[in-house]
Order: sequence, then C-alpha cells, then structure tokens
Amino acid sequence: MGRGKGATARAFGELSPAAKLLVLNQFGICLGFYMVLPFLATYLRDDLGFAAALVGLVLGIRTLSQQGLYVVSGTIADRLGARPMIIAGCGLRVVAFGLFATTTSLPGILTATVLTGVAGAIFTPAVVLYLTHESPGRRAEAFSVYNVVANAGTLLGPVLGAVLLSVDFRLISAIACAVFACLTVAQLLVLPKHVVEAPTGSVLHSWREVLGNRRFLLFTLAGSSYFALFNQLYLALPLEAQRVTGRPEAVGAIFIVSTVVGIAFGVRIVAWCRARWPAGKSMAIGLALIGAGFVPLAISAPLIETAGEGLSPAGSLLPAGPALLGTVVFSVGIAVANPFMLELIPIVGNEKLVATYYGYFYLVSALVAAGISAGVGGLLGLEGAAARWTPFAVLAAIGVIGGAVIITLQRRRHLEPVATGVPS
Repeated sequence: MGRGKGATARAFGELSPAAKLLVLNQFGICLGFYMVLPFLATYLRDDLGFAAALVGLVLGIRTLSQQGLYVVSGTIADRLGARPMIIAGCGLRVVAFGLFATTTSLPGILTATVLTGVAGAIFTPAVVLYLTHESPGRRAEAFSVYNVVANAGTLLGPVLGAVLLSVDFRLISAIACAVFACLTVAQLLVLPKHVVEAPTGSVLHSWREVLGNRRFLLFTLAGSSYFALFNQLYLALPLEAQRVTGRPEAVGAIFIVSTVVGIAFGVRIVAWCRARWPAGKSMAIGLALIGAGFVPLAISAPLIETAGEGLSPAGSLLPAGPALLGTVVFSVGIAVANPFMLELIPIVGNEKLVATYYGYFYLVSALVAAGISAGVGGLLGLEGAAARWTPFAVLAAIGVIGGAVIITLQRRRHLEPVATGVPS
C-alpha cells in the first residue's frame, strides 16, 4: 500500500501545475458528491415521505440529465475551451447542493437533482479535454493519477456523509455546497486559461465527422463493454454478495475492496503496462481482466445456496469469498482499461474535437450499458441453482469480446494517429 502511495505521489509530482489542480479538484468533486448522493434515496423516502416510484424517478432524472448532455457540453467545451466549462459545472453544483440544503419541496428537489446532473455533464468532458492537452505523451499516466485521487474522494465521501447523517441530511448538503464553492473559487483564481483553437466548420459538421469516423464507432462499441461491466459494481457483484451472505456488510465490502485496489495499485499498474505494451493492447487486457472477474462467480453461484436457505448460513461473510476475489480481478482490470481508453479516444477521434468525441463515446456507452444491465438483471432473476452461472458467464464473455475487438484494431494499426485527414 505504501509503495502504491509512493508511486502515486511521484506520478502526481510529474503533472503540470494545472493538471495537479484538476486532480485535486476531482478529489473535492467526488468527496462532495458522494457525501450526499448515497444517502439521497433514503432521505427522500424516509425523511420526506416520497413514494419509492417517485424516488426512482428523481434518481433516473439525475442520470438522464447528465448522460444525455455529454455530446452538447463536449461540443461547447471544444469551441469555448475547457476552463469556463469546468468553472460553470462546479458553480452549478454549488446551487444544486445549496437547494438540497434549503428546500424539501418536490419542485426544489427536482431542480437540485437536474442541476446536479447538468453540472456533471458540463465539467466532465471539459476536464478530460483539459487533462488531455496538459499531458502530451503521458495521458494514461495522468488519468491513472486522476482516477486514484477520485477513488480516494469516493471512499472518504460516504464515510463522512454517514457520520454527518446522524445530525441532518441538509447539513451534509450544506457542507458539500461549501466544498464546491471552494473549488469554484480556486479554479477562478488559479486554473490557467487555454488558448482555444476552435474547430473549423459548424457544429453539425463536427457531429457528422464523428458519425462518419468508422474506427471511432467500432472503438466505441468495444469500449462500451467497459461501462457495461463497470456498472455491475452496482448490480451483479453486490447482489450476489448479498444473496450468499444475507448481510449488507458484504455489499459494503465489495465497494471497499474495489476502491482500495484502485487507490493502492492504479498508478503502478498503468506504469507496468506502459513499459510492456502499446495502449490498445493494455486496454484489451484490461477489458479481459474485468470480464475474468466474473469467472469465480460463474463457478461458485450454482454451488452456494441463498443465505438462510441451504449451505450458506445467514450471518457469515465467508460465502462472499468468490465475489470478493472477483472484485479484486475486476478492479485491476478497471485500473488498466480506463486510463488507456481515455488516452485512445482523441487518437481514434480528432485532437481538435476531444470533448465532442468523448461526449459521443460516453453517450453510446451509457445506452449500451443500460441495455446490458437490464438483460443481466433479468438473468439474475432466474430461479434455480443451475441458472445462476448464466449472468456471470455472459459478463465474462462481454469482457473477452470487447478486448478481442480492441486487440484486433491494434493489430490492424487502427489505434495509431493518422497523418492527415479525418480518421476512418
């Protein structure tokens, strides 16, 4: 763990001052966000008395307001620059969490929820754009540091939120509002301005370029397997851990293991891969590892009965062993695949339209991930021990297929920069 921290500190020290600020900014974003969002559903249902269906609608609106705007916000970032979008996004989070702290009405809650999603849509592509330009030749390394620090905020946020929840949810929201206010002021004062080389042609011309870029579209379809599998951290992995143990602590252990692996080994893993393989092969291996994380569950699920109904006694965490082992492998794959995936997007896309390409990539991936998660959810609902292996086998296959497509693109040299023209 200490060596992992040392590697992260060294990699952080090699970043530019602006990139360091963005990395620290992401820690604050994740800290403030995850202080509030994990407890929002319970607050709306138990404290405000919202119906479960209404709570689901509110959370769904938040996701839609973020994912549905990535293309638009990415296009704007490419044309106006990343800095104003980052500042605007953090400023909107100030308003959003301020509303959570001061209102309990349905219109106020809905407004806060939408603003939270819109803010994420505004600053996320812009941060990717800024880090891409700040880290030439070392983009995967920059994104690995970014992910490690984000994981630290993600881990600490719910812990701090849980402590403050004993006082009042609105206190948590007020503190998160203050965190985002400090981040906004820091960016206004310190984050350097970038000279924006605006894309030539209209917005529609830029969008047509993206849709006509065949290698990017194929890369996006393969890369969407990453998001489909990553979402299982919130679906298949915790549900299986809960099923075999009957204990919510097993679900918490899944998230803790995943986050700790990312923090401890993320930077070192990327450096190790960089020294041995090109970015495409590293991403492909990462996708295959994410899929491999579901193999222990595919083997164990038919053999371990539901807690309280058979072999697995309620109250024991031991049956969660395969899920925890799978989570370790899964998290190593995430740490490998994500930074190289972000490095490759402008290569298969266009360096002048980084945020636009990122927006399309994320939108398509989110839609694919939603469809696959719905299908996996249906498979998880199948009754009988003989059927329990199927969702995990499907997920393992998705990782292998995604990795195979990426390695094929690598071998055909479609993951290398083109000298001139629009990549195809």
